[in-house]
Amino acid sequence: MAKRTRLRRTMTETEFENGYWYATELRAFATTIGIPSASKLRKDELEKAITHFIRTGQSRNLVKRGLVKSGPRDVDKGLRLDLPIVHYTSSKETKDFIQREASRIQPGFKRASGTRYLLNRWREAQISSGRRITYGDLVKEAIRLNQTKQGPLRIEHGRYINFISDFMRANKNSSHADAVRAWHELKTMDAPKTFAAWVKAR
Repeated sequence: MAKRTRLRRTMTETEFENGYWYATELRAFATTIGIPSASKLRKDELEKAITHFIRTGQSRNLVKRGLVKSGPRDVDKGLRLDLPIVHYTSSKETKDFIQREASRIQPGFKRASGTRYLLNRWREAQISSGRRITYGDLVKEAIRLNQTKQGPLRIEHGRYINFISDFMRANKNSSHADAVRAWHELKTMDAPKTFAAWVKAR
C-alpha cells in the first residue's frame, strides 16, 4: 500500500484520516492554517481542529478547556487534599501526590493502565463545566476509575491504544512487541489506523 500523503490545505478528510501524523507535524500545520492557540493543543485536539478545517474551511479552536493559565502553579502552593485545582501541572510531584494519597485511602492502591489518561480528561471536563474541584476530588476519582475500568483502554482518538488492544485480543499468543511492530507497519500505510485495516492489508 502507498505511503501516506503530506499535510496540505487541499487534502481530503479520508487522506487525513488514513495518514499518521506526529504532534509536531499537526501543530506546525495547524499554525499555518490559522488554528488559534495551536501550540497549546493536545494531539487529539489538533486532529479535531484540522478535520473541522478540511470539512468547512474554518480555522477554529474547538476545545472548551482553558488554555491560558496565570498565577502560581498549584504544586508550588503545596499540594493538599482541600486545595482547589486552579493551575494543574502534570509533574512527577503531582502524580506522586495522587498515588500517595490514594494509597492512604485504599492501601495497596496501584494505578491501572490507562486510568491516568481518563483522570486527566475527567479533570478537564469538570473544570470546563464550571465545577470547583479539589485535589481530594481528583484522588477519589483516581480510586473510582481503578475500581471501574474493565479491559483494555479504548478512546475516541487513541489510534495506537485501540490498535494495540485489538491486536492483543485477536492474537492471544503474541507479545506486546509483536503488536508494536504491526502498529509501525500500519503507520506507513495509506489506510485507516485500525486493526481491521491492518488485517485487510496483509
